Amino acid sequence: MHIEEQSGTGPCEYVINVQKLEVVTKEKDLRILLSSNLKVADQCAAACAKANRMLGLINRNIENKNMFIMLQLYKSLVRPHIDYCTVAWSPYYVKDKVLLEKVQIRFT
Repeated sequence: MHIEEQSGTGPCEYVINVQKLEVVTKEKDLRILLSSNLKVADQCAAACAKANRMLGLINRNIENKNMFIMLQLYKSLVRPHIDYCTVAWSPYYVKDKVLLEKVQIRFT
């Protein structure tokens, strides 16, 4: 296996065995969306979208809105989407935290 790196100030092009590797700006690994600038805004948006879809599912399908039942559904269906690997993509910016908190506000 031979790896070549382009020298200069611009973006690098990597070649392995005469095949050029494609450049990507976002990659999903273990359900965490990594971007080339290492900001987590895309991951926060994706987590909120999944959590909001689960809230909609609960709202459409559950007729008995008992507080205990709703809390159990929230903890088992919605919260895992928000909490999954937060140590890895820890929302740093206020707008990302507010986006995640909107899901909780929508539930209450």
